Amino acid sequence: MKTLRHSLLSITAVVTFAGVLAACSDGLDRADATNSEAVALGKTLYAENCAECHQADLKGEPNWRETKADGTLPAPPHDDSGHTWHHDDQLLFKYTKLGGAGVAPPGFKSNMPGFGAKLTDEEIWAVLSFIKSRWSLQAQARQATLNK
Repeated sequence: MKTLRHSLLSITAVVTFAGVLAACSDGLDRADATNSEAVALGKTLYAENCAECHQADLKGEPNWRETKADGTLPAPPHDDSGHTWHHDDQLLFKYTKLGGAGVAPPGFKSNMPGFGAKLTDEEIWAVLSFIKSRWSLQAQARQATLNK
């Protein structure tokens, strides 16, 4: 029994180490609310790049569903009250990297700038990891179904 337990612990340690090694060598390539390092980096990057429009508490601008005089919409919330969690990770990544003009359908006006020249892909994924970490478990589960 002791040998079996030792073997299982050894296997678990190897698998865990391999997972950490893969995560470090491959870089972040998805939004992962359970990755504490990505979430911490994303929190800092969000404060520096996103909070000005989307607010530090992720609540977005007031009246975010009402079109402004220039035809754009205010910055939406990134918490459960918004629609960020209604979209899959790839769309969120593209929207953040390319900006609204790079992703939105023709005729849709967006003030969302692209961050592809300012943030690396890994940093964008970190920001999205932070945002996702602030959603309820229900919103995270619903959004996870969109990523399959």
